Amino acid sequence: MSSPLKKRFWPRRIGGMTMSKALSQLGMAMRAGKVVTGDETVLKTVRQGKAHLVLIASDASDNTKKKYRDKCATYGVVMSEAFSREALGRALGKAERVSVAVTDAGFANMIRGQLSQNTEVEYID
Repeated sequence: MSSPLKKRFWPRRIGGMTMSKALSQLGMAMRAGKVVTGDETVLKTVRQGKAHLVLIASDASDNTKKKYRDKCATYGVVMSEAFSREALGRALGKAERVSVAVTDAGFANMIRGQLSQNTEVEYID
């Protein structure tokens, strides 16, 4: 029996490509234990220098985006705004998530590579 959430989960096509690959890679990183979620936990990971990529939901508040933009710029971590909070949460097998940090360089590079092919994702260095 398939879950009703599964049917609405993946965006079909964005910018000429399916984004399910980036979300799948994020889910794989989560299963490998290389993802941190939650506001304070993500900020702590960035401060400790363990984060290689921070994803912020595109529907996050401006205050949240500014907080992460400033923190990531200070510590030299790549940050991008991508997906909705619902899509991020579902990719991770959790409830809605606004902030996600990838702590493994390999997974971060894979996900960043997929996101760079999408013109609707905003990178903030």
